[in-house]
Amino acid sequence: MAPGVQVDLQPTAPHQLSSQRLVDRKIFPDGIKTSGQHPPLYDLIRPYSDFPKTIEGPTVWKAEDYANNPERWVHVFSSEEIEELGAAVDKFIADQTPLTGISQDNFPLPKLSVLLRSIRTETLNGKGFILFKGFPVDKWGLHKSAVGYMGLGTYLGYFVSQNGRGHVLGHVKDLGEDSTQIDKVRIYRTNARQFFHADDSDIVGLLCIARALEGGESDIVSSHHVWNTLQRERPDVAETLTKPIWYFDRKGEVSEGEEPYIKTSVFYLEKGPNGRVYSKWDPYYVKSLDRFMNAGIIPHLSPEQVEAAKVLEETCHRLRLHMVLEVGDIQFLSNEHVLHARTEYKDHAPPAPRRHLMRLWLATPESEGGWKLPFHDSAEKKRGGIQVNDQPPVCPLDAE
Repeated sequence: MAPGVQVDLQPTAPHQLSSQRLVDRKIFPDGIKTSGQHPPLYDLIRPYSDFPKTIEGPTVWKAEDYANNPERWVHVFSSEEIEELGAAVDKFIADQTPLTGISQDNFPLPKLSVLLRSIRTETLNGKGFILFKGFPVDKWGLHKSAVGYMGLGTYLGYFVSQNGRGHVLGHVKDLGEDSTQIDKVRIYRTNARQFFHADDSDIVGLLCIARALEGGESDIVSSHHVWNTLQRERPDVAETLTKPIWYFDRKGEVSEGEEPYIKTSVFYLEKGPNGRVYSKWDPYYVKSLDRFMNAGIIPHLSPEQVEAAKVLEETCHRLRLHMVLEVGDIQFLSNEHVLHARTEYKDHAPPAPRRHLMRLWLATPESEGGWKLPFHDSAEKKRGGIQVNDQPPVCPLDAE
């Protein structure tokens, strides 16, 4: 072992990797490294004939179930909850613990944790979304808000890196990058429309710091409702989406020895009997592959794939639940059975702040009630995410 390198050799704690991977706590303060993007285990991909023709249960919902019933999906923080949260934030900051090392152990929420755990269950196994209102971002500022937000997130999952630079606290903000350069640019760093997609984590969180002048509004849809609709209207499209014939770009965020794209499906079944239907989709990561297609490295999209992508987006748009995130709102969504989108937006003129959302990607491993996914890292604490080599996690307080 090289001098000065500290490797954690303590017994595996509940928050550490199930694989007991040894990590350097100087690099990964919470003792866990993001697993990263991986292709599926192809022998676990099931044929279309194994998929249900109809999905039932609370994961199947319609926009009209919630559009006029905010009490079913909105929680307004009480003054007591904010007081408890604020005390935990102040204690955490006073202890000078790195923000990348935040966990339930060093961010105790005795009362609020009860609510958060029920919301976690509802997000994973129920309707798949929640909107919190009244988070005091204007009063707290960026640093205290980031600590409080990440502290809440630890009760829903384990934060994973969102890009090749190790951002475990992400920032959705227009940085003036060219949204047409989709093979290089991540769309969350632009003001362009985001089509319906799921992120590379089990749960995604968005905290609104500042709103746009216009646009930037949120749409979500139950992918299980979409599946049932496709079964009725376009079963041919549903079948195409279950085949592992789809290539997803990694946009250069690749560790040594990995391929620059992943061959995968859009709809999967969980491992084991009675597996639920899981969706993994982002059209920008499919449309950006021309450089590989034109070089003959991977095939061009077939007419059936082009049609399937078109029908999927149109179906999601038709069935969507629309919402507007106000300053201090926090939206948490399942990436297993909810797809989300964003309208194009226009920012206020300077010196007014630009639209700004803090983002979390959270992992929920099998051992803690997470879905049993057909990926080799399904049992790991920080499964999924984007990890490039040993890039350490960082928590920038603003976009960079």
